[in-house]
Amino acid sequence: MTLESTSAPSSPAIRFWPVEDLDRLTPDPFLDEVLRDEPVTRIRLPYGSGHAWLVTRYEDVRFVTSDPRFSREQVVGRPVTTMAPTPVASHTAGLQYIDPPRHTRLRRVVARAFTARSMERLRPMTERIANQLLDAMEEAGSPADLMECLHTPLPIAVVCWFLGVDEGDWRAWAGNSEALLSKADAKERNQAARTATRDRVVDLLCRRRDEPRDDLAGVLAEATASGEITDDEAISLAMAVYVSGGHAVRNNSGSMMYALLTHPEQLERLRREPALVPKAVEELYRYVPHRNGVGIPRIALEDVELGGHLIKEGDVVYNAYVAANRDPEVFPSPDELDFDRPGPGHLAFGNGPHFCLAALMARMEADVMITTVLRRFPDLRLAVAPDEVEFQREGLIRGPRTLPVRW
Repeated sequence: MTLESTSAPSSPAIRFWPVEDLDRLTPDPFLDEVLRDEPVTRIRLPYGSGHAWLVTRYEDVRFVTSDPRFSREQVVGRPVTTMAPTPVASHTAGLQYIDPPRHTRLRRVVARAFTARSMERLRPMTERIANQLLDAMEEAGSPADLMECLHTPLPIAVVCWFLGVDEGDWRAWAGNSEALLSKADAKERNQAARTATRDRVVDLLCRRRDEPRDDLAGVLAEATASGEITDDEAISLAMAVYVSGGHAVRNNSGSMMYALLTHPEQLERLRREPALVPKAVEELYRYVPHRNGVGIPRIALEDVELGGHLIKEGDVVYNAYVAANRDPEVFPSPDELDFDRPGPGHLAFGNGPHFCLAALMARMEADVMITTVLRRFPDLRLAVAPDEVEFQREGLIRGPRTLPVRW
């Protein structure tokens, strides 16, 4: 880590943060350091220009993410310091890069698909596909790669079915989600994956105009037909759900299973107390470092004082949800995996107006995967030493590349 001098003596020095690949579920030592020593600091990331504020404490992250004086919309088109060689934000109308009231209007449309009824309808299909995938794994025999057999295909199948893809067609969609959130070769891989996914979404929305159904594509097609949203907005919304529901769930659920397999006492407890799984899932979301670095920044719309520092109008601000989930003031002994942990909820799904709409679906999938695997494979264990499990590299979301298991 290097420090750069700054002309503003009352402001913290600018720290260069390379955001390098970390070992499996190891917390980022940079985030640990700033959370402890300077929880509101300034950083420069590997790409882009300028510098940004980094907020790490739980309450400060909640403050920034819920205060309308911090805008995501103002990030679009601005060359901020960033982790990726190409800007993630674009001028397309995605939920992630707009502010209320427009954000409220689009979110209201998407929320019609994320109902308790739709989740009730989704769970039996999720359980059925999980069992089919594990049937194939069991038939092929031990050992097996749990990422290949379950954690990769199931989230793609579920989110595709939720979008409106026919149940048997999800494999045709499966190749693009990882490239959409990759730092490596981003310019070529990311653009190719984005184009291919967009084409599939456009085709699906066109079909839903002629064949209405009770799925996300049907909801979006109806909203475009009524003039509530535009075609570009519908496409961007569908793609956002696809990415978060496929790639993100794959990696988070795989990391959760790795955490359980490397904590045998907690794993055995879940086998004895399967009713504890939903609570365990929440603690696993807190415990697992679900991403590298930081996500989408915000721009201060006016001067705001935070943590003893003045964030000026126009400044870039990043929130570190991963650090906030390990804030010892909120989560005592944060490095421990504790299924009986009391207190407030984690921030793995964000906070405020941009809280993840797919949180219910992601929780349900994690619950199904853990419950089904433990029920069907009571002797499941890693087939290699824990430090031999290979995790993804050059990705924005952390997770196992492979997860070799035996039973």
